[in-house]
Amino acid sequence: MNSRSLQLSILLMGVAGVAVGAPAAKRMDIVVHRGANHLAPENTMAAAKKAIELGADYVEVDVRTSKDGVFYVMHDPNVDRTTDGQAKLNELTSDQIDKLDAGSWFDPKFKAERVPRLRELLRWIRGKGKVYFDVKDADIVKLVKLVRDMKMQDDVFFWFSDGRQARKLQRHDEHMPIKINVKDVEELKRAKRWFGARIVETNVKVATPAFIKTANRMGIRVMIMYTGSDPAVFRRIIRSGAQMVNLDRLTVFPDVERKELGDTGRTARRSGKAR
Repeated sequence: MNSRSLQLSILLMGVAGVAVGAPAAKRMDIVVHRGANHLAPENTMAAAKKAIELGADYVEVDVRTSKDGVFYVMHDPNVDRTTDGQAKLNELTSDQIDKLDAGSWFDPKFKAERVPRLRELLRWIRGKGKVYFDVKDADIVKLVKLVRDMKMQDDVFFWFSDGRQARKLQRHDEHMPIKINVKDVEELKRAKRWFGARIVETNVKVATPAFIKTANRMGIRVMIMYTGSDPAVFRRIIRSGAQMVNLDRLTVFPDVERKELGDTGRTARRSGKAR
């Protein structure tokens, strides 16, 4: 290539908005926080189904346990905010929880929604999408057994706010993927050394190409957490080279991604599987 051709190539790359030396944008795995929580009541079957319909790869669910040992999907320790009940979930039996209205608080049309039993949600989503477990209150050994009984061990990952619980999972079953939140390269290294992390979550400022390359060399996938809906931030995320994105609002991102990558198939593929 002569010097004039090289200059023209660089100019064209600048016009197209591609930074020289930046990683090529690739399709990311989309994780949706508590399901499509802006379109349906959070942590319900309706929110999970809508997330998959719109193109999500993973649905994030919060796991808690009833008084009689049944796993349920709910964020808060109390049922008050998202149901018509008033109690701590772990003080209610499964029969009591199953009767709660988990949808009317969001919109009367969701009155029929119930607090999902985790087993039922896994049975529905298997083969359609994957699951990110935010483990709030659950016996780790029993939860891993449920995942393996459902043959979903390759379609899940786990996060714990308590590092001791993450270590317990690692000791019990080292093949179960753990996600750790990090803010810099030093925390990235500790996530690998202490927890055998396979995924780290961080924000868009930390997730530079250099950070992502370092993580990937360690066998760690990078997930960017973003709770907003600014298309400019979405474009930055898509161009970052990260493998995953954790969204609070799903409706805008797939459209931005298609425009960036020329991919018109994400929603069609996922919607077809969700029927």
